Amino acid sequence: MFAELTIKSFLDKVASGEPAPGGGSVSALCGTLSAALAEMVARITIRKVNDKAIEAKMSEILETASKLRKVFSEDIDRDSAAYVAVMKAYKMPKETDREKKERQNAVQEALKEAARVPLEVAKMGIRTLSLVETLAKEGNQNAITDAVVAALMARSATIGALYNVRINLLSIKDATFRDRVKHEAERIEREAMEKEKDILALASSVMSG
Repeated sequence: MFAELTIKSFLDKVASGEPAPGGGSVSALCGTLSAALAEMVARITIRKVNDKAIEAKMSEILETASKLRKVFSEDIDRDSAAYVAVMKAYKMPKETDREKKERQNAVQEALKEAARVPLEVAKMGIRTLSLVETLAKEGNQNAITDAVVAALMARSATIGALYNVRINLLSIKDATFRDRVKHEAERIEREAMEKEKDILALASSVMSG
């Protein structure tokens, strides 16, 4: 379980030259870091604020970010497992027509799952960016740079995951699935870039006084 490793051990695994954990798992890790920072900013705000409405909103963000962090963490391993499943499918025998058909079906299903996992990461990245946007606007301003880093990590999780979606789409023959996911990925990317831009502009405004 890569998610259970120490930071050093995980980095050593990434650097090892093995294909997994790779960019997909690292994208999910970026998501965990973003969600954790969102929790941090929410907790700081709750401790410092004297406004019941803001406190309630921060508590809600805290709960959502905690759930996202858990799923992001699970996706570190799910992404690597999806890649391994694709490689396993490609290694299936293909001597007879039946074997070729079974192998082709297995490869296609594995590729779809290898696209679904990072797509889920990207969707969660957008959700995390939305939380961070609220934190940047209404959270404790002393933690604004933490919100900025959370935004950068969430955007990295989202865009990185989408590139992993796209590389798998290249080999998927199901045109309906491919087109649906392609358009969804494009929409998510636009939204992520816009949210990040808005958050950075807001933070710059706060820090410039």
